Amino acid sequence: MDKEVNVTHLILDGHVEINKYRYLYFMLVFIVYILIICSNCTIVYLIWKHQNLHEPMYIFIAALLLNSVLHSTNIYPKLLLDLLSEKQIISYQACIVQYFMFYILVDSEFLLLAAMSYDRYVSICKPLKYPTIMRKKTISIFLVLSWLFPFCHFVALATMCANQKLCSFTLKVIFCNNTLFKLFCVTPKAITIFGVITLLNNVGFPVFFIIYTYTRILKICYRSSGDVRKKAAQTCLPHLLLLINHFVLITYDLIIVRLEYDFPKTARLIMTLPLVVYNPLLNPIVYGLKMKEIFKHLKRLFCRQKMN
Repeated sequence: MDKEVNVTHLILDGHVEINKYRYLYFMLVFIVYILIICSNCTIVYLIWKHQNLHEPMYIFIAALLLNSVLHSTNIYPKLLLDLLSEKQIISYQACIVQYFMFYILVDSEFLLLAAMSYDRYVSICKPLKYPTIMRKKTISIFLVLSWLFPFCHFVALATMCANQKLCSFTLKVIFCNNTLFKLFCVTPKAITIFGVITLLNNVGFPVFFIIYTYTRILKICYRSSGDVRKKAAQTCLPHLLLLINHFVLITYDLIIVRLEYDFPKTARLIMTLPLVVYNPLLNPIVYGLKMKEIFKHLKRLFCRQKMN
């Protein structure tokens, strides 16, 4: 018999409002999803098309933006279907897949940010060795590991979750995340321990590595000329903004799920929205406006469209 998990949508404050404003919510969510896809894919296209953007820093940015597209596609299509449905349900197997994809993409973003911080560290602190260190092979290894490492961790977690006995069938979230563990009759110690190890490997160590590299960069900038400081600010500031934003969202996820705080429905909605709306839209905005070369090509693209 197929297991079903009832997913209560926090975006809709009560079943009456679901019926009353269903199509309005659907259009708003659909527009946000299209904006996310278009904004991220536009910058990925610019990086792919222009030869002067075929550098390690921009390749990592393209990977990060592609990650945002996949992250949104994991959540939005199901959310749009739920907005048009009388009952918001998802099969247990599909819930595990969504949980699995969600955390792979979330953790890969930390690893990509770590790779980007290393690229900036080599560029600013060891400029003469940069061409020999940041070769195509090195970049390819970083990109593969950024997705493969979380994949291996969460394959194991998802497999353990799939075999657990359920005592509850209701999740008070808009998509399947760590609240999945609340459905189990008993959460095995193996899942808890492996979850902590996964958190340390995919989030803890990358964050510490990023802090270390940027500390070294700041020391070099403090001793260097104004041009070096300007270059560091232009390329490093966007990465730091995204790291802080991403870390805050993951901290929220841990507080809500792991500590099992009982937040009101409205509070949950306000705290969940940044994860599914703000974060995927922030990446292209930050890199499109703050990265000088990308902004230049972006400006030319829109000027060309206006002329046509």
